[in-house]
Amino acid sequence: MEKNHTVWILNHYAISPDMAGGTRHYDLARELVERGYRVTIFASGFVHYAYKFVKISAEDRFRVEDYNGVRFVWLKTVPYQGNDWRRVMNMLSYGFNFWLYNGDFEKPDVIIGSSVHPIAPLVGWLMAKKYNAKFIFEVRDLWPQTAVDIGAIRGNGLTARVLYAWEKFMYQKAEKIIVLLPNAGEYIAGRGIKHEKIVWIPNGVDLQRFDNAEILEPSSAVARAFNEQRDKFKVVYTGAHGPANGLETVIDAANLLAKTSPDIHFFFVGDGPEKARLVRKAYDQSANNITFLDPVPKLKLGSLLRQSELLLFCLKPLSVYKYGISLNKLYDYLASGRPVVMAGSAANRVVEEAMAGLVVEPDNPEALVRGILKIKQMPLEERTRLGANGRSYVERYHSIKSLGETLARVLE
Repeated sequence: MEKNHTVWILNHYAISPDMAGGTRHYDLARELVERGYRVTIFASGFVHYAYKFVKISAEDRFRVEDYNGVRFVWLKTVPYQGNDWRRVMNMLSYGFNFWLYNGDFEKPDVIIGSSVHPIAPLVGWLMAKKYNAKFIFEVRDLWPQTAVDIGAIRGNGLTARVLYAWEKFMYQKAEKIIVLLPNAGEYIAGRGIKHEKIVWIPNGVDLQRFDNAEILEPSSAVARAFNEQRDKFKVVYTGAHGPANGLETVIDAANLLAKTSPDIHFFFVGDGPEKARLVRKAYDQSANNITFLDPVPKLKLGSLLRQSELLLFCLKPLSVYKYGISLNKLYDYLASGRPVVMAGSAANRVVEEAMAGLVVEPDNPEALVRGILKIKQMPLEERTRLGANGRSYVERYHSIKSLGETLARVLE
């Protein structure tokens, strides 16, 4: 461990535990800190889902914070809204400012570049060369394949060709490749990379933090909304409101249930590029059984999820899911001890494997309605058993402590 003592993690969209969203890198970094590592996470102070500066002022170059021994360096990046050229400038400014200001911190022994976008891994590799550090490439999603599959870019277009070339270059230059998807190794090996370089470290849950979650303030919008619907069967979705999440199907299902099952109420908790359109769709359908709420900080998520009767996990039907999925929200759901209905298809059918609920066809509101009603009509004891199964599954396979041990072995 001596020679791998200082670790830099480059993730543009990394968040601290007081924010809403996935805390993968903070959680793994905490495990490394407990093992004697010094860990610095370089992230953007401009929060992409809120489209505003949260961790940094518009005048600052960067800002440093410490969370339980994990150092965050919040970099100033170009603000943007939407998916136009300003978002590209936001990505480029992350790489530029990391390059400009990284010299203010102790030299790393290991750099992990996370591929939420191409710039972070690329500048991570360049800096690893400068400091003679080990470079590890973390593949969060299979880009550009996911973008091609959702129709964001053309598979034979210039953008895709450039990204495919970047992807292969990064695979070749990395000493190790961390993947989140269980079958991503097949895809990467198909690009001519040896299997020995690839390590699977999926997302997980800090169960101790989850079980000791902060309570929701009674005056908060979330607490008030749940209290208003306290006598209803509460169906909850938390997380990103994006094009891959298939949430329009949930609104259609809620519309179908509005007349036949008025005792069911839906909560959408989160934010994202599709949220405004989803709110308009619900309004146009006069859906009075849906409540939209802002994201909840990770420290309070456990308290929110435990107030639900049923949790929803939705995906659009994309071919890239043949390599599997590893989404934070799913493991948070299972940790809560509540049953789950998943509308989607993926190579790893986690909800079924965990025996924690039901899986229904994606993009099919009628199938989702049937799944929700089937869970609702179960005796409480059976719903409780499904929730307990999910919790047991997370404890066995997705505890952040065991995942942190795997990462420590990779670093050594």
